[in-house]
This record gives sequence, C-alpha cells and structure tokens, in this order.
Amino acid sequence: MTLLVPMPLILNSSDVRALVTIPDLVPLMERTLAQFSQGKVEQPLRNVFSIGPDKAYCGVMPAALSNPAAVGTKLVTIFEHNHQHGLPSHLATVVLLNPETGALLAVLDGTYITEARTAATSAMAAQHLAVQTDGHKLAIIGSGVQARSHLDAFVHALSVQDVRVWSPTESHRRQFVNTMSTSTDVPLAATSSAEEAIRGATLIVLATSSTESVVENDWVEDGAHVTSIGAPIPHQREMDPRLVARARVIVDSRIGALAESGDIVQGIADGFFSENHLVAEIGEVVSGQNQGRTHPDEVTIFKSLGMAVEDVAAAHLAYTRAIEQGRGTVITL
Repeated sequence: MTLLVPMPLILNSSDVRALVTIPDLVPLMERTLAQFSQGKVEQPLRNVFSIGPDKAYCGVMPAALSNPAAVGTKLVTIFEHNHQHGLPSHLATVVLLNPETGALLAVLDGTYITEARTAATSAMAAQHLAVQTDGHKLAIIGSGVQARSHLDAFVHALSVQDVRVWSPTESHRRQFVNTMSTSTDVPLAATSSAEEAIRGATLIVLATSSTESVVENDWVEDGAHVTSIGAPIPHQREMDPRLVARARVIVDSRIGALAESGDIVQGIADGFFSENHLVAEIGEVVSGQNQGRTHPDEVTIFKSLGMAVEDVAAAHLAYTRAIEQGRGTVITL
C-alpha cells in the first residue's frame, strides 16, 4: 500500500489570518491545554539561546499532539531593534510534519499564530478564573500587538463594559485607542498612569516587555483577575512579588513557569513564596483536575508563557482548512 503524501504548503500571514480567528482558537486552546495537563502531549521545554551582541532572543519550540495527530516546531525570535528595519520585534515560523511519516507538510507564518493563540488562551483562562459579571472593567498595560489581540479576545469571550489602556509612551497609547475604537463598540480610554488604569479593574492584562514591575499590589482590588503574558525570561518581571504572593496563581505549564517566568523565579528566589504557590495549570482547571477561583474576593493570576502545543494545534487547524479550501502555495523541495 502506497501512502499518499501531499506536497508541502507555504501559508503566509494573509493565508493564516484568513484561515483561523480568535473565536476559533478559544475553544481549541481549551481542549489543547486540557490534553497537555493530562499528559497526552509530547513537549520538551523550549530551547532558548541568544544571538549577536544585542543578545536577541531565539526559541525553538517542538511539540506533538495525538488528538488531532499533529507534529511541529515553532521558531520564534525577538529582535528589539527590528523597527529600524520595518519589521516587528517578534517574529515566528511554524513547521508542520506528517505525524505518520515525518515528511514536511507545511511552513506557516507563525507571527499571527503567536499573537492570536496567546490572546485566545488568556481569554479562555479568564472565562474559568474571573468573577462572573455582566460588566467587566478591563485594564490593559501595553499598547503593542499583544495588547491589541487581547482586547479583541477579551471582548469576544467575556462581558467587557469599558477598557482603560496605559503604556509608557503617550502617543502609543493614544494611537492604540484611536485604532482599536474602530473595531469595537466598547468604550476605550487612555490613562495617564498604570495605576489609573488598574484601580477598580476586574480584569487586568499585562502585555509588556518590562524588566521591572508595572503593577503594584496595592492597586489591585480584591476579586480581580490578572493575566500576565510578558516577562518570559528569568531576569524580567511584570508584577509586584507581593501581588503574586497574595494571589491564587495558575500557569500554563508548571515546568515552564518554574524555569522561565521571571515573576515566578524571582519571587521564589526572594522568599515571597515557594514552588507550591503555583496551585494549578489552566489545563487542570479546564478538565476539573484542580480548582481555579475559590471565592469571589480572591485575586487570581494566570501566568502565561506560551507553549508549543498551542502553536502546533493552531497551525494544524490552519493547515487542515487550507487543504479543504485549496489555499496556500505548493512547494517542491
């Protein structure tokens, strides 16, 4: 019997954006992270190294899933000075392989996949961890790509009443409000300080590249839910360690958080809490293995580092739809 092997595809950014959306990815991330926490995924810790004198970040992120059967690797880079070349600082490519043969299936632009799956995972986690209300007040710290995608995802997945945004550069936060006001009916406002954005918020998204805390413990009210997606390396942090110590902390991966998250690694090293302070993975909460929020006044934190299984699952969905729709560019190696 001859196994038919399709010719590999190239799926560029336009292709991927047309094939998968944040509403598609919210339930997909829920299923995928449940499988991860149930031990049904093969995923080694990402391999990270520095490039050049500026110590640019490069990560190699492989994973294999069984349902659906998918194997792939994401290559992700962070070159902080890319704006000088007209490029985003964060770039990514996903390579998919045939899970039966190892043959190349597709090479996909991974920049949008990273942007969308991160926001979808955060919104999914907030559905499980935030207090249930008809009128969330959302604070977003940051005004870049992830801030935009998180606004889209949270407005889609939760009942958001109003949004306050702060980032260090006034023109950036005002541009964010002007741009995003055209895509949502939810009132948006730029604030003059992070504290002004955060006080009174029930949902807080930290989407920064900061190496120092951007949120203080005293600013966060009881019952708030905090999503932290920045500080993915040990020397960075976004949160006051007193806030992390105060909160019920849920992560995407215990192993990843203990090895890579500056907010976790530094908090443990400084004696604010121990490894046991990470009470659950979000996949355990989703599948009922562990409890998320325990009472309405509790502060919850979802610390997201992003995982290869998320990228591979999203890329597999894009590839499957591309085959169905005849989209993409066929290549011959």
